[in-house]
Parts: sequence; C-alpha cells; structure tokens
Amino acid sequence: MEIKPTESELEILQVIWKKGQCTVRDVHEELAKNKDAGYTTTLKLMQIMHDKGMVERDTTAKTHLYKSLITREQAQQTAIDKIISTVFKGSTSDLVIQALGHHRASKDEIDAIKDYLKQFEGK
Repeated sequence: MEIKPTESELEILQVIWKKGQCTVRDVHEELAKNKDAGYTTTLKLMQIMHDKGMVERDTTAKTHLYKSLITREQAQQTAIDKIISTVFKGSTSDLVIQALGHHRASKDEIDAIKDYLKQFEGK
C-alpha cells in the first residue's frame, strides 16, 4: 500500500525528520512558528498518521514519542509521481524545464544535474 501524505501531514513529517523523534508538543511548537494551528488539531493529525502507518508511537514513557516510518525520499517520490502524472500529464521533461525555468539553480546544482543526466546517456 502506497502512503500519500497530505500537505498538513508533510508539515508534521518535516518536523519529525528534522528532530528524529518528538512529542506532539514538539511538533505543535514548531508548526506554531509559521501558522496558526491548535494543539488538539496537531494531536489528531498525528493520531491519524499513526493509524495510517506513517509514524510509530513509543508509549513507554508518560509523554509519547513519535518517529517517522516513511523517509523523506519516499515522501518526495510519492509527491513527484503525483505532480508528474496530474500537473504535467506524465511528462518528466516538462517538470524539469518548468522547475529550472522558474527557480534559480546554483552552479553546483546544475553540475549535479549534468552528472546525473550523463548516467543515462550511456544506457
């Protein structure tokens, strides 16, 4: 089963990935820096994420600790697949052209992209 995090779930995962494991309060305080979110909303979302299998919960201590069960790379792949299939109608090249055309890439990023593309030239 493929797990497809919502935008709110991705925001929570970003915090968990950064901290490794954390409490609901840790996540809530981090999210509150950038948006108006209630603690109970964060708690409910994290409970739903646990039910979906996105996070695991350590209940051995009084304060439960949450840890991600999906990697940043897995979430990125799911998001990219969805964007390519829906927004770009399956065209990877259109995605890349759009990304490079509207977001300035550093010289190091351009060099890394060129190196990556060279891997496909030999195939």
